[in-house]
Amino acid sequence: MSKFLSEEWAQDVTTALNSHDGFKNAIGAADLGIQFEVEDAADGAESYYLKSSGGTTNVAVGTIEDADVTVKQSYDTAVAISKGDLNTQTAFMTGKLKVSGNLAKLMMHQSAVQQWGAAVSDLAVEY
Repeated sequence: MSKFLSEEWAQDVTTALNSHDGFKNAIGAADLGIQFEVEDAADGAESYYLKSSGGTTNVAVGTIEDADVTVKQSYDTAVAISKGDLNTQTAFMTGKLKVSGNLAKLMMHQSAVQQWGAAVSDLAVEY
């Protein structure tokens, strides 16, 4: 079981995304970078990112300079989304996610964002 927002968690998410047919089909060979900023994280990283290019996706703790989109959220929101208790669209519409950057590019890959939840639903995560 990996601790949420830890290096081990990021590696587990990377493995899950790259082995999930739904996510792989949705992301394809897209070149996409999403920076996630988590406010008030008591334990673990406050930043992590997804970088996808050429059919391979990587999730890692830290920051990337060439992010297409930045997503800011509270720790509680990040946990609820990770657990599948909160849909990302609902979180955005209710102001629990603040998104900046190339929103058109993010919308082009909305199905991949939705498949992310399915890909990681079986991961054992400690919150």
